[in-house]
Amino acid sequence: MKTGRRAAVLGHPVAHSLSPVLHQAAYMALGLTDWEYQLHDVDEHELAGFVGGLDDSWAGLSLTMPLKHESLRLADHVDGLAKVVGAANTLLRQPGGLLVAANTDVHGLTAALREVAPEGWRPARAVIVGGGATASSAVAAVGELGITHPTVLARSLARVGAVRRAASRMGVSPEYVALDAPEAPGLFAAADVVVLTLPQYAADPLTEWVADASLRPGQVLLDAVYAGWPTAAASAWARAGGAIAPGYLMLLHQACEQVRLMTGREAPVEAMRAALTQALAARS
Repeated sequence: MKTGRRAAVLGHPVAHSLSPVLHQAAYMALGLTDWEYQLHDVDEHELAGFVGGLDDSWAGLSLTMPLKHESLRLADHVDGLAKVVGAANTLLRQPGGLLVAANTDVHGLTAALREVAPEGWRPARAVIVGGGATASSAVAAVGELGITHPTVLARSLARVGAVRRAASRMGVSPEYVALDAPEAPGLFAAADVVVLTLPQYAADPLTEWVADASLRPGQVLLDAVYAGWPTAAASAWARAGGAIAPGYLMLLHQACEQVRLMTGREAPVEAMRAALTQALAARS
């Protein structure tokens, strides 16, 4: 049956996005031959106009920076997770135009961490590096893993207001430590879970923090960067004996959840993984 449905990824800049690769692979594997997935460069000032022009052929939108906060203002309904995190990476368009904001980044983070962790993994200490929207999602993710007192390392503690508010809504009580504080390297190397949410290359100096460390496989680092893999920080963590969750695993699993929400079908994870692996290899 022809559905004629559409979806897209929006952001600024967005030309680098691999979301079209993932979603189109899903449509092919699911036999949704009349679905299409587009890419549009849209900034926060243009989002309302773009969303206002959507018709009933649209199933939803994937949102990257800088749209994850603005999307909440435009939604008619915000799901519970997006509400407590304070950021949505998904807008679902219901028949008649109702807009629902959702957050699949948290699912992507937890699924990626669990995929690489050893069997029976029970993490107790978490460190999140960064203070943006992904850091707020990471606070929720480690909370789902049972860690309610993570440490947030940030370059400027004056710029973690969104994370503080999100943590308060979640009932999570992080400790906030400046990235250049003397205790930061020790907290980093002792964590069972580390989530890096910094831009590409910004975490490279952290390699020194584990240069002489002896880590366990149950110490897992996820670097949200998925270009130029492996990152310097991830490579250093692996050399020290820890497990690493590539940023592209987070990308894969958050997209799987978006596919489920937009199509109503379970995502074909392995088909999407194969397409992503091929695209990353072509870029490298």
